[in-house]
Amino acid sequence: MALAAANRLPAMYFFREFVQEGGLMSYAPSDTDLFRRAATYVDKVMKGTNPGDLPVEQPTKFELVINLKTAKALGLDVPPTLLARADEVIE
Repeated sequence: MALAAANRLPAMYFFREFVQEGGLMSYAPSDTDLFRRAATYVDKVMKGTNPGDLPVEQPTKFELVINLKTAKALGLDVPPTLLARADEVIE
């Protein structure tokens, strides 16, 4: 993140925490949804299901987070249509 900021490069990240710390944007699985789904696996294992019998799942909910402060610092105009699609906009 420091390299992108030092060179004024727009960058996209996998974790929303990078955007909260000053990165431009992220598009990644929802942490909340991943933890909720993991809890169902823990519940099944605690009730006696063999972990090897549980299916492997992929994330189903993704979040787009945009940091407008960083966009302005980079001299970028974020289109209103992209802002409207964002799950969170940091101003």
